[in-house]
Amino acid sequence: MVAVLAISTVFAQSKTPLEFKEIKHSFGKIKQNIPATYVFSFKNTSSTPVVIESATAQCGCTTPEYPKGVIPKGATNTIKVTYNAAAMGAFTKQVTVKVAKVAEPIVLTIDGEVVDAAAKDKTGK
Repeated sequence: MVAVLAISTVFAQSKTPLEFKEIKHSFGKIKQNIPATYVFSFKNTSSTPVVIESATAQCGCTTPEYPKGVIPKGATNTIKVTYNAAAMGAFTKQVTVKVAKVAEPIVLTIDGEVVDAAAKDKTGK
């Protein structure tokens, strides 16, 4: 039992056990009211299974979907982030990922510019 407590204490103080291929994605220009989705891939690089407690967006315009339950050591998985593209203009949105027993959260970022859907479709008709 002492070994388990010692490992938990060290693990709680360590950096994140999840290694993301990238933590930022730029959509570029996207059409208004057409949701844009990006899938962030990661690997559990720790020596123990981990659990993602939560993945929360900074506003209701962004929806994260993350794996529920245990992620085995060495396993790969994804977090899918969808932006609703309702508001015109440039955007930068963050999703905060909290891993159990890890103090520092992981912050994923998406950005881009929402443009008028009709403007891109004009072909001189």
